[in-house]
Amino acid sequence: MRYSSNTNSKEHDIPMRILIMGGTLFLGRHIVEAALRNKHEITLFNRGLRNPGLFSEVERLTGDRDSDLSSLKGRYFDVVIDPSAYRPGQVESLLDALGALPRHYTLVSTVSVYASFPPGSRYDEQAAVLTGDEGYGALKARTEEALQRRLPSQTTIVRPGLIVGPHDPTGRFTYWMRRIDRGGDVLVPGRPDRPLQFIDARDLAEWIVLLTERSTSGVFNATGATVQTTMAQLLDCCVAEVGREACLHWLDDDTVTATDVEAWTELPLWIPENHPEFGGFMRANNDRAIAAGLTFRSMRQTVADTLAWSREVPDEPPSPVKVVPLSPERELAILEQNNGRLPSGADA
Repeated sequence: MRYSSNTNSKEHDIPMRILIMGGTLFLGRHIVEAALRNKHEITLFNRGLRNPGLFSEVERLTGDRDSDLSSLKGRYFDVVIDPSAYRPGQVESLLDALGALPRHYTLVSTVSVYASFPPGSRYDEQAAVLTGDEGYGALKARTEEALQRRLPSQTTIVRPGLIVGPHDPTGRFTYWMRRIDRGGDVLVPGRPDRPLQFIDARDLAEWIVLLTERSTSGVFNATGATVQTTMAQLLDCCVAEVGREACLHWLDDDTVTATDVEAWTELPLWIPENHPEFGGFMRANNDRAIAAGLTFRSMRQTVADTLAWSREVPDEPPSPVKVVPLSPERELAILEQNNGRLPSGADA
């Protein structure tokens, strides 16, 4: 089977036979859509539990990557795109089940593989990764290593940070537009110019398919636009798109930390900038990914499309990483404690 070997070309000669692990929830769903737009032949492997009616036009294999890969036994695919491997054994068993090794394997990993994110420091793909085999980040690092051992020159490792956009099941990004849509006095943690990195799942998906078409090997951070976004810019965009009055109350990191609010979950997208281990989490360098063709739609488009989807689907789909944000009552109590009595009629 013949493929273009020109890594500067955006065209593929003929459709590829692509196995996508998962493919019906969030990022995987967008990867399938991007691959179909490029006329590839898609096979999905999943448990058939989430959105079973999606993509009726593609081949679907049912199984469990931890216990039942029988439907993949002896099969061959030109490439594998894997957004759902969390342990090294999952990659090993998949490759063992296939009839022949794929020409290329693209693994979606995470920036959480890095050992630390010191305050104020940027990090690139050469930064040290976690050791051991306990916890999400460490297991993802071991998964990367297992794949690279098996396919040392045929592997793409993509390390995203915060992935956002329509069909996001986590509630992290949508929290802020829904909170502003509720109106009233809004607690916002940190300083307005606090750096923020996120990537639209659709941009990430299109680029993953492009890398796969080009057989581009290597490790790539995939986090956000070339120009650094700030929290204030995101919230200004949310206010503009929501079209509702909201009063933003900025409380500095130390003040919010003293309230015992849990960073990242109770107040999504917030990590104190002076946190010794994670203060620099939102400072990834993704120059390598941009050089390899990663592009970004505007923040306004991402916010508008995500807002439209969230209004159609008031509750995100079930997810093991869904956040449980601050309750309206607790938010109001913190604001009253730190800003004095709010005006009567404030909508919590």
